[in-house]
Amino acid sequence: MKERIVITDVGPRDGLQNQPKILSIEQRVELISAIAAAGVPQIEVGSFVSPRAVPAMAGTDRVFAALDANATYKTPSIALIPNLKGYELARDAGAKAVTMVLYASDGMAQKNAAMSMTDAEDITMKILRLAKQDGIEVIATIAVAFSCPFDGPSDPLLVQSIASKFIDAGADQLVLADTIGSSDPQQVRVLTEALVESHGPSQLGCHFHDTRAMGLANVYAAVEAGIRRFDSSIAGLGGCPFAPGATGNVATDDVAMMLQQMGFETGIDLGRLMEASDLAETLTGTAPGGRSKAWLQGHLAKQVG
Repeated sequence: MKERIVITDVGPRDGLQNQPKILSIEQRVELISAIAAAGVPQIEVGSFVSPRAVPAMAGTDRVFAALDANATYKTPSIALIPNLKGYELARDAGAKAVTMVLYASDGMAQKNAAMSMTDAEDITMKILRLAKQDGIEVIATIAVAFSCPFDGPSDPLLVQSIASKFIDAGADQLVLADTIGSSDPQQVRVLTEALVESHGPSQLGCHFHDTRAMGLANVYAAVEAGIRRFDSSIAGLGGCPFAPGATGNVATDDVAMMLQQMGFETGIDLGRLMEASDLAETLTGTAPGGRSKAWLQGHLAKQVG
């Protein structure tokens, strides 16, 4: 049996929130459905944030409604939430899993959510308790886990402390986010090895951006440390509007290809994934596509031929 690695595509949320073109609800649903058709096991389909702050995420409740109405859509859908109001909106929309953002710096907490690190932790604890009652999974993501554009390098011991606090509190998953793509494989290996040693790999995940062309190398370093959950974005879409310098996430195209060549099971059909990647490029006009895309398309074409 091949060992399984779970990929969550965050393109419909993290990927679209920073694009100059705002997609319609129908276009967002079309993209999500194409990613699901490729066999991606989890998708972050949107966020319940202020539409004034992030116009691209307006109408996420309608996205959930459209997906729920589609009898062929079976993929677990995740919603990002910023606060208690966001949680209530996600719950009412039918979300079964939510992502709550924690912070490894006060600078990022203030810029991204207009609150302190401590405030974000207090709200997340409250949401964890509510979610247990409501049967909703909570993914706790530590933003700027390696470095902050406002406060500089993050303290790895602080990151480990935050991770331990929320794993012990019952978070279903704990994700380390390299929000601005500043980390390197050595940093990633050291931090992920420490967390795997303390908590085991089952609840831990990583979220890398490709700002300095090290996203895939960082995925590899985390895999070697024992991490078996990764966020990625279709066609390399991404970028945080509140973090200067943040560019696209590491592309699902590349992550899936690398993991499959390494012998891991992802459940993803690379041919169908290329169709979803093409669609992302068509809809946005800006999606760069994975670095391996040209090779993948040529390789898949030869197999068909």
